[in-house]
Amino acid sequence: MSTLNYLTPDQLSRALNMRDLTDPAQGEHAIQALLDAVVGALQTEWRSTVRHVRNSPLVPVRENYDRLGYDTNDVTRARRYTRYVSPTVMLRSHTSAELPVALEDYADRESVDELIVAPGLVYRRDVVDRSHVGEPHQVDLWRIRSTPAMRDEDMLTMIGLLVDSVLPGAQWTATDVTHPYTEGGRQIDVLHNGEWLELAECGRIHPDVLRGSGLNPERWSGLALGMGGLGISDSGPS
Repeated sequence: MSTLNYLTPDQLSRALNMRDLTDPAQGEHAIQALLDAVVGALQTEWRSTVRHVRNSPLVPVRENYDRLGYDTNDVTRARRYTRYVSPTVMLRSHTSAELPVALEDYADRESVDELIVAPGLVYRRDVVDRSHVGEPHQVDLWRIRSTPAMRDEDMLTMIGLLVDSVLPGAQWTATDVTHPYTEGGRQIDVLHNGEWLELAECGRIHPDVLRGSGLNPERWSGLALGMGGLGISDSGPS
């Protein structure tokens, strides 16, 4: 990859100085109340512990792609979609990049039922329109348990709680979709003002992701849900 493909210092500075509306340390915002409602509903249903993960958006390419099962030739790795800083470092393209390292912390624990909450800005090269921006807010909500074989029923319960927290009473559908880091992936669409809109995607955590973080899939399992475009971006509506 040519150095011409990397972000300039000015471009990187601008990206890192954008306000993260999910971060209370950067000021209050309605997006935080929305996220709290979702987390509260899931915690009440599952009686799980909650862990918040918030790190720099600068991540190793390996964490953003390789450890989540993306193929080396996947089109999403192309410069037209990804903001590279160097051959090995990038601005994360999804908050899922935080999870492989986060999961490593459970390898020596005996009894776990925890909701991992990883919110923040992500950086892409989307065109700006009524539903896309280049720097959307996103949150990953991953439930990790020290028991095997989470079920589809658990995933559907999670979807229902999410929708009721964000758009109470809204009609929703879940269609099959493929992710490299999940099994049984689903896309969640909600009917809002007469139009179907994608709200989130989810699935059961792929055994290879668990293994890569030192967790035996015969003992560990979990759910992975990502809700993109949460709230608004400084660049405009999302």
